[in-house]
Amino acid sequence: MNLKERARKLAADIPAVACALRRPETPWWAKVLAAVAVGYALSPIDLIPDFIPVIGLLDDVILLPALIAVVVRAIPPDVMAQCRESSAAAWAEGGRKRWFFALPIIAVWLLLVAVIVKLIWF
Repeated sequence: MNLKERARKLAADIPAVACALRRPETPWWAKVLAAVAVGYALSPIDLIPDFIPVIGLLDDVILLPALIAVVVRAIPPDVMAQCRESSAAAWAEGGRKRWFFALPIIAVWLLLVAVIVKLIWF
């Protein structure tokens, strides 16, 4: 399996991990690892600051997928398999119908473009 396939599989596992974290069969330490991964992803503090060219972004590119992979391995395989199936079924049922969640973001961008055009032309 090459790197691109692993990245796709890991990205597909993220909804399943979210499902597994709500299950009582998931060990508490897997939930703690998931909290650490989310905390690191949202934290403005990195091991290597982002303003350092190339190297600054490498810690995000390497550490976050590694943390997610560790969380996936910490979850019992049967729980992970059930959650993969349920998240795939949920996506097949309603995943394509959720395009309307993008409407507020599109509206903000259109408003921003309108303000910029108005400032430049008038």
